[in-house]
Amino acid sequence: MERTGLRLRRRRRSCLSVPGSDAHKVEKALASDADEVVVDLEDAVAVGAKGSARAEVVRLLESQQLRDPERIAVRVNAPGTPWCHLDVLAVAGLERPPGSVVLPKVQSPGDLAFAERLLDGAEAAAGTTRRTGVQALIETAAGVARVGEIARSGGRLEALVLGYADLAASLGLRAEGEQLAALWLPCQTALLVAARAAGLQAVDGPYLGVHDDEPFRAAVSRTRALGFDGRWAIHPAQVAALNDLLSPSADEVAHAEAVLAALEAANRQGSAGAVAVDGQMLDEAVAAAARRVLAAAGVSV
Repeated sequence: MERTGLRLRRRRRSCLSVPGSDAHKVEKALASDADEVVVDLEDAVAVGAKGSARAEVVRLLESQQLRDPERIAVRVNAPGTPWCHLDVLAVAGLERPPGSVVLPKVQSPGDLAFAERLLDGAEAAAGTTRRTGVQALIETAAGVARVGEIARSGGRLEALVLGYADLAASLGLRAEGEQLAALWLPCQTALLVAARAAGLQAVDGPYLGVHDDEPFRAAVSRTRALGFDGRWAIHPAQVAALNDLLSPSADEVAHAEAVLAALEAANRQGSAGAVAVDGQMLDEAVAAAARRVLAAAGVSV
C-alpha cells in the first residue's frame, strides 16, 4: 500500500488499541474491521505483567493463523524505561514482524534514532530484509514543541499520532467538553502540519469513551474536518463509525479520479494551457489533494 510521496503502508482510518496482555481482546480486535490493531505493551499492561505480555505478543506474531501481521502495530514501552529495548528487539527480529511499532512519548529526534538503531540491529541479526515501520506518539509538551523536527527525522517513520491523556497531564489541562476540544486545536494543527510537510500520516488520538454515540461521532467529524487520516479507538463498537466517517464519499472519489485523469491527459498532449474540471482550475496542489483522497479510499494511484 505504498503511496508516492507518502511514507505509509496502509490506511489508518481506524486504529483499535487493545492490551497486549489480554489474548481475548486481541483476538476480538483482529476479528473487527479495524484498519490497524494496536497491541499495547505500555499503559494497558501492569508493570508486573510486562514480560508475559511481550511473550504473548511474540506468540501472536509467530502464529500461522495470523493472516496479516502487517495489520498489527505494537505499542512498545517508552524510551528510557526498562522495557523499551526488550519490546523492540522481541518483535523486530521475528520471521513475521508487525507492520510497525508505536513509540510512545516521543520528545525529540533522538528518541526515534534510538528505536531505529534497535530495529536495524534486530533485523540485521535475523537476516531479514523486512523493515518494520515506526509511528511516533506525541503526548508531551516537549513532543508538541518539537513535532516538526520529529517528523523530519527517521527513515522508518510512517505516522504521527496524538495522545490526549498523557498530553493533558503534561500540559496541566483541566477543561472538559467543548472547551477542551477547542484547547486541543493548536496541538492538532501542529501535528497535522508537521505530518503533511514530511509526507506522513496524521492520526488523531482516541475519544475517551467506549460507545458509538453522538459525542463520539461529533469528535470524529472534527477529526475529518481537520484533515486527519484516521483516529485511534479503544472499543470495537467504534470501528465501523470511524471507517465510515473517515472515508471519502463516492462523489469525492469520482472527482479526485477526474482531476488526475484530466491532468494526465494534459501532460500526454503536452498542453501548456489551463486545465479545469467542474469549473475548478487544476494545479499540483489540487492534484496532491486528489491523490490523498484516493489513498484514503484505498484506491491505487
